[in-house]
Amino acid sequence: MKLAIVTACPNGMVTSVLCARLLDAAAQRQGWSTSVEVVDAAHPERQLSAATIEAAEWVLLVTSAPVDMSRFVGKRVFQSTPAQALQDVEAVLRRGVEEAEVYVAPEAVAEPAAVVKHAPRLVAVTACPTGVAHTFMAAEALQQAAKRLGYDLQVETQGSVGARNPLSAEAIADADVVLLAADIDVATERFAGKKIYRCGTGIALKQAEATLNKALAEGKQESASTGAKGPAKQEKTGIYKHLLTGVSYMLPMVVAGGLMIALSFVFGITAFKEEGTLAAALMQIGGDTAFKLMVPLLAGYIAYSIADRPGLAPGMIGGLLASTLGAGFIGGIIAGFIAGYAAQAINRYARLPQSLEALKPILIIPLLASLFTGLVMIYVVGKPVAGMLAGLTHFLDSMGTTNAILLGVLLGGMMCVDLGGPINKAAYAFSVGLLASQSYAPMAATMAAGMVPPIGLGIATFIARRKFAQTEREAGKAALVLGLCFISEGAIPFAAKDPLRVIPASIAGGALTGALSMYFGCKLMAPHGGLFVMLIPNAINHALLYLLAIVAGSLLTAVAYALLKRPETVELALEPANA
Repeated sequence: MKLAIVTACPNGMVTSVLCARLLDAAAQRQGWSTSVEVVDAAHPERQLSAATIEAAEWVLLVTSAPVDMSRFVGKRVFQSTPAQALQDVEAVLRRGVEEAEVYVAPEAVAEPAAVVKHAPRLVAVTACPTGVAHTFMAAEALQQAAKRLGYDLQVETQGSVGARNPLSAEAIADADVVLLAADIDVATERFAGKKIYRCGTGIALKQAEATLNKALAEGKQESASTGAKGPAKQEKTGIYKHLLTGVSYMLPMVVAGGLMIALSFVFGITAFKEEGTLAAALMQIGGDTAFKLMVPLLAGYIAYSIADRPGLAPGMIGGLLASTLGAGFIGGIIAGFIAGYAAQAINRYARLPQSLEALKPILIIPLLASLFTGLVMIYVVGKPVAGMLAGLTHFLDSMGTTNAILLGVLLGGMMCVDLGGPINKAAYAFSVGLLASQSYAPMAATMAAGMVPPIGLGIATFIARRKFAQTEREAGKAALVLGLCFISEGAIPFAAKDPLRVIPASIAGGALTGALSMYFGCKLMAPHGGLFVMLIPNAINHALLYLLAIVAGSLLTAVAYALLKRPETVELALEPANA
């Protein structure tokens, strides 16, 4: 039998590719001949040719996005969703063989259009601090839930490479409500006059249908004016969200700077001290420039999250003062909040004549907020925080074995509690901040522990194959790759399905890895990259011991979960043998 498989998902390619591979493998196990297309608007040349589609006996469409159906007129077609395919590929193929029907081009579109017109219309924006995994996974979950509910939904993802699928003014105007599924601040000026509902990416990912229904029922109007926006944001977001916004803007600077420093060590640990060499240039770019901008960026965007653009200048000024005073990232965080709330207060309470009101955001607020923030940092905050940071740095550099192990256990466990959520991000942000103080050991423990859950669960799908369905085994392979890249979110599909077993197993492995990393004295110069950072000479000391720590924690997680997991799929695995 010849089968054409077409998959299409609107946000990211991960789900599309995973569905395509699962279906292709299942079809080939049954001896079918397959042709596969993963719809990608950027590469139309990759779509199946008309001759290939004509030769196929039927077409399987797995989509959560509109596709051009004119290519399939006259062919037997069966349509399914990524959620159904990932749950049971065999069942989708069986239904396809039995239920595929000849597709006929619709003669009139007026009636369906009328149905769509009356369906609830939503637009959404998803954004997480790193903009790598949660952003796109939440968008995908919302798209699939909207399709099941019959809602009209458009999602804009604000990831690490900027906005994808940006919402048009027309789509926003036609929407009944705006859903902001974001863990960081998202600008709302373009949504003036619209009902807005806010939640985190984790909630949108795990409870997509409930989130859409809540958005329609509980969305409230927010003013786009700066004066009304401040209180609304303070009420709806809170301190932690402002901090995450600052961290999200800081991370690319830290990653770029850290990797530059690591590359300078390729030529030797002290090679950068020789002026005029490439190592010295790399250190100047990474350590002398990128890392000096790290704290001002953190403080500036914390203030931006609180007070919008008027808070940016005083926040960055306060952050640079924190750096020059030796207060480091802790002082930068304090400066960001001082500047943000000062700018917000001046904007709210300073009353000017209407003719001078336009000067407030470009003159009055930056001047007064910068003056206030600067004086507080110089005379009140700077020296005590600098002393506290120096004490913390000295403690980390000189702590005994017991304290190092305890810190490793704490950081490692935190990295595995919520897999990219707030606790994970808090441990990561703490370790990243210490890089500017040349404390590299916590960064090593944090990154090693963050790799453990997806790697460990991936290994578990191999050592206890009978306990996992075929789709879970395929997801395990993807989790392994994501784990090697230091993307903890690769373990989320397992944690969402079986949290009471996955989370404890992950925490145990992460805590062990963190403890071993600190015990071995491992120090990591780069804040991201996973195991691939080890390809850079001198980027990490004790590389083999570091690898041993990761392997030990991953194996502990794998064995623990393999023993704890219920053998739900044993009956399914035996079914073909009984048939």
